[in-house]
Amino acid sequence: MSLSMAEDDSASEIHIPADIDWHMLDKSRFFFLGAALFSGVSAALYPIVVLKTRQQISPTPISCFKMSFAIMRHEGFRGFYRGFGTSLMGTIPARALYMTALEVTKSNVGTVTVRLGYSDTTALAIANAAAGLSSAMAAQLVWTPIDVVSQRLMVQTCSSSSRSSGKNSIPSVSTYNYNNGLDAFRKIMYSDGFRGLYRGFGISILTYAPSNAVWWASYSVAHRLIWGGFGCYMGKKDENGLALVHGCSGSSVGGGGGFRPDSRATLAVQGLSAAMASGVSALITMPLDTIKTRLQVLDGEENGQRRPLTIVQTVRNLVKEGGFGACYRGLGPRWASMAMSATTMITTYEFLKRLSTKTLD
Repeated sequence: MSLSMAEDDSASEIHIPADIDWHMLDKSRFFFLGAALFSGVSAALYPIVVLKTRQQISPTPISCFKMSFAIMRHEGFRGFYRGFGTSLMGTIPARALYMTALEVTKSNVGTVTVRLGYSDTTALAIANAAAGLSSAMAAQLVWTPIDVVSQRLMVQTCSSSSRSSGKNSIPSVSTYNYNNGLDAFRKIMYSDGFRGLYRGFGISILTYAPSNAVWWASYSVAHRLIWGGFGCYMGKKDENGLALVHGCSGSSVGGGGGFRPDSRATLAVQGLSAAMASGVSALITMPLDTIKTRLQVLDGEENGQRRPLTIVQTVRNLVKEGGFGACYRGLGPRWASMAMSATTMITTYEFLKRLSTKTLD
């Protein structure tokens, strides 16, 4: 018994969209369309990632407005897309790994949890959490080197922007000036070796794996709760006084017709669920994300030589700069980025799965 079948059994009167299993997908179409769709999403949201990254490495708080103004003044619109080419190049294979691990894990774990007798909501949350965990770990194998390179390109000219806003200059990002992603890759390899490309890999796993697990679990729970609440509300409006979904009054619509939401209702519920899940995930994992970003782009000095910062040094510097609150610099852009990215991602992802469903002969 698959997880999607369990969903249909438990919520037959509200048709939850996430009901397409891995084996039902045309894999070639899934990966090809996915690369195109998610590349567009990445392009639209990249400026917010640049703002978040620059705020995280700033030694003093600076507002999004002032940071944006400084970037436009000193670098122009192109400043919001520094490192985008490199990021896009890594997005395609990273997304492919992510989506594969996500769907395979969700399908397999969902089947096991249902067979073990868990309730449908619990089984769905467990399956989504496990899928988020495994997909994040798989994607980081590709994404960490891309992250290191693209983030260094994002911030290498931000010292002048910081000075223009009246703040202290940002700590030295690197002794090198990078011309492009390939040049940055070559210079990082020359100075730090292969390990330099995986700087912060451990903290990345500790950041993104729990973040994805929390996000997918929160999303699945929020998704069902919102549909349940919506069904209760519609049930109250039903002239026969009957509930439209299970979990409201334990009954369903007479005649078995049930409630079939249109595409706008489905989109709204997906977006609201994604935004709620993003808020929970951002609040829980923001300090780890700040530490990860600083580990990947900032250097320290020891006996006049440039050396990568350790986690202890990074935490100590953050505490000196602003206490525990310094770990939450960039929370606004990160929350906004996660919410918009997640909303776009989940709606695009569900649309992608439907476009990629195998046609029956």
